[in-house]
Amino acid sequence: MAKLILGANRGIGLETTRQLCARGDHVIATARSASEELRNTGAQVHEGVDITRHDTLDALADELSGQPLEWVLVVSGLMRVQRLGALDEAAVAGIRAQFETNALGPLMAAEALHPLLSDGGKLGIVTSRMGSIGDNTSGNSYGYRMSKAAVNMAAVSLAHDLRPRGIAVALLHPGWVRTDMTSQNGLIDPPESAAGLIDRMDQVSLEDSGRFWHAPNREILPW
Repeated sequence: MAKLILGANRGIGLETTRQLCARGDHVIATARSASEELRNTGAQVHEGVDITRHDTLDALADELSGQPLEWVLVVSGLMRVQRLGALDEAAVAGIRAQFETNALGPLMAAEALHPLLSDGGKLGIVTSRMGSIGDNTSGNSYGYRMSKAAVNMAAVSLAHDLRPRGIAVALLHPGWVRTDMTSQNGLIDPPESAAGLIDRMDQVSLEDSGRFWHAPNREILPW
């Protein structure tokens, strides 16, 4: 069976795809526009997939009809920084865009693709500890924090709704990773982060479904 990575064109998604292909898995990888790096991984690449658009998700589901999925891992994400005192019209538009991508996007992907998941399969959503209310010690970043807290709630609901089919749902913080999204700031590089995500997805079970993990060290994070 195949493993589907949504948002595989660069950074964590690209490295996760690369590592899964290297170990011999059948990987389906999506991007809005595929890079040469993604094409060279050996994955089955599907372009034109935008998790904020129903039509592209429905088209992907149609294209994959008949290919049972072992995993769906949603990596796509958007980060914009907003600070109190500068919440003008443009900043609020950025907050809305983050909700569309980070919170509604994974839920829409789950809606379109869960019928293709095999019974006993796994749904992973890359979230962030910045969506933890208990772990918020620095403030600001309103849209990113709020959208990640929202997707955490959506994933817990998905865990309940998918449990009758034996499908486990994992919420995965990938670590603070040096990627274009973080302007190359961070504590770890994509290969280490991807290895942690793959390990968690390999190990997660129905008993763990709906938990919020720091993937690189398996720590359970506070809500």
